[in-house]
Amino acid sequence: MEFSTQTTAGLHQLRTAALGVGVFADGVLTPAAEALDMAAGGAIKAVVKSDFKGKANTHVVLRQLSGIKAERVIVVGLGKQKSYNAGAHAAAEQTFANACIGLDVNEAVSTLSSVECEGTSLRSRSRALALATLRATYRYDLTLSKDVEPAPRLKKITVWTSRANANEAKQGLHEGQAIGNGVNLTRLLGDMPPNLCTPTYLGETAKKLAKEFKTLKVEVLNRKQIEAEKMGAFLSVANGSDEPPVFIVLRHSPKGAKTRGKAPIVLVGKGLTFDSGGISIKPAANMDEMKYDMCGAASVLGTMRAVAELELDREVIGLVASCENMPSGRANKPGDVVTSMSGQTIEILNTDAEGRLVLCDALTYAERFKPEAVIDMATLTGACVVALGHVNSGLFTKDDALAEALVSAGREAGDTAWRMPLEDAYQEQLHSRFADMANIGGMPAGSVTAACFLSRYTTSYRWAHLDIAGTAWKSGKDKGATGRPVPLLVQFLLSQTGE
Repeated sequence: MEFSTQTTAGLHQLRTAALGVGVFADGVLTPAAEALDMAAGGAIKAVVKSDFKGKANTHVVLRQLSGIKAERVIVVGLGKQKSYNAGAHAAAEQTFANACIGLDVNEAVSTLSSVECEGTSLRSRSRALALATLRATYRYDLTLSKDVEPAPRLKKITVWTSRANANEAKQGLHEGQAIGNGVNLTRLLGDMPPNLCTPTYLGETAKKLAKEFKTLKVEVLNRKQIEAEKMGAFLSVANGSDEPPVFIVLRHSPKGAKTRGKAPIVLVGKGLTFDSGGISIKPAANMDEMKYDMCGAASVLGTMRAVAELELDREVIGLVASCENMPSGRANKPGDVVTSMSGQTIEILNTDAEGRLVLCDALTYAERFKPEAVIDMATLTGACVVALGHVNSGLFTKDDALAEALVSAGREAGDTAWRMPLEDAYQEQLHSRFADMANIGGMPAGSVTAACFLSRYTTSYRWAHLDIAGTAWKSGKDKGATGRPVPLLVQFLLSQTGE
């Protein structure tokens, strides 16, 4: 996909297959729409008065308007002017991108980034356009024997802006393209069937990224190496499957980063490429969606790809602990006690609470990097879906500054998170008579006690946990991975480098 800027003053002179302009729900035309309307003898206002109400997520296509050289003008509804914000703008860009795909055009120009709204900049609005376009062009066809629908023809999107603002728009487009590429990698890995996207495949994906980007270095630990690290909790989950586990260490080390004295930021992802529940087996209905239990791992790889493409001036390390959770004669049993890498013992009361067993050893491994902060992401609990639905990811941390930075990044990226409680009083639910802790705390506050479990392995550094069980994928007719929380994470990392 090619992204560029257009600084021609006369919009009506632009030759393009599709030109996007905005209209508010109260009938107010944006400056770009006003300019085209004047050139077209009031054609846009006439449509607004008669048919088009300017509601959010709607559009109308006007073809071959007199006085306008663009083949089509796509009028996009922006919703109410008084509530137009970053989210509304991102939705408008998504509507425009989707319309371009539906019209099967190969290039288009958008003026929507020129519409100012509170809490945004031209850079962030241009970033939203690039991300929306790449989301719209994503297609899963890896395991289809024939094309269900043709691949999108859209190859170029241009932002209309002033010459003075062109560099700012270009910066936003570059960032959006990198984030979009990371999001789509995450979506692809999530959407792949679990017999193909195995732990070994995730390891190979990390190696390919390291070959593609010179700032990335990778190490993929095999079972013997994981055993040497004494990751007993992680291995207890992996033992039930014939698929070998892997532990991925992917490092983005830009030139000179270590000499600048900043400790790395570590991202940790849960990589259960399939979760049957183990001996505590899940119900059959919708169990196929447990291929998405590796979306935390996929998000780490997608974020690392974006970081490398952006050549971010900060050392970032991605850790992925990946295996399957399957029932077998070697699998964990309820009542087993295992010893984690930290030396703490865990009584397994439910083998379907396996993600925290995998993550706890990865979080212990992260200590060796003396990190500035560690952020883990995992499709960890159904309880988080009950609490927050599919709108916000659950954010757990005791560090107020880290919480505010992540919430703010999510808000700016349109990939929101909601801070959840993490008081010590919840820790009592993890009490065990036979080990240092149990791996579940019962029904009450299930997402909170899961985070409390992880917190016991993070005492030596700043840490935050993102429960993405409700946001990493969609079910039903729109079934598929979303690529969240890659936009949130990249925006957070950009903010940490002052970019």
